[in-house]
Amino acid sequence: MQIARPVGRQAASRKYDLLTALGVHACHGDKHLQRLVLRLMTLIVARYNWQSDEITVGQREIAALWGVDERTVKRDIARLRALGWLVQHRAAVRGRVASHGLDLKAILAATRGDWAAVGPDFVDRMAGPEAPATPAPNVVSFPGSAPPLPKDAGLWARAQARLHAEDPALFAAWFRPLVELGAEGGLLELAAPSRFHASYVTTHLTARVLAALRAEDGTIRAVRLTGD
Repeated sequence: MQIARPVGRQAASRKYDLLTALGVHACHGDKHLQRLVLRLMTLIVARYNWQSDEITVGQREIAALWGVDERTVKRDIARLRALGWLVQHRAAVRGRVASHGLDLKAILAATRGDWAAVGPDFVDRMAGPEAPATPAPNVVSFPGSAPPLPKDAGLWARAQARLHAEDPALFAAWFRPLVELGAEGGLLELAAPSRFHASYVTTHLTARVLAALRAEDGTIRAVRLTGD
């Protein structure tokens, strides 16, 4: 997926495309994802500086924008950062609010599975050279290659290697943090870093996980994800 920064000519349409990708992704998710994405979209529309890739606004102002308390803001900002969608440029210090940017590559990777619901023209546009891109060089990028597997690599490690080869960005955002807890009776149990992460993978990415697992071990019939 080749991505171009959404500034200059056609910048407005690229911004709408990004918001469309987020919106359709939320519509195909559960109520928790829908609420989180709606809050992010509202923050983008109201406070995101596309030129400098910066959201610089305090938790109190975000709470007022979202109609929630500051504790909820702190929790949801942490979730967005865990997803890789928000990247912290500067931590909050006394008298100065935190600054965040968007990792558009991570957002596009996470939403790509729902682009077809908009239409083939949208898929072609988003996958082509005019797609929106990661805005700044200080945004964390995904690794381009996976480390070689040891000879005694377990089932999940081997499945992860397959998932990485299929889609490195999606792997980095969702599959890399999962930890194998054990397999018994054709069921593999994985631990996710949060309940939200486990719910998202279960809802949207179970088929990918199972396909990779079954390619390595045909006796696997199901996968279960848990999160703290």
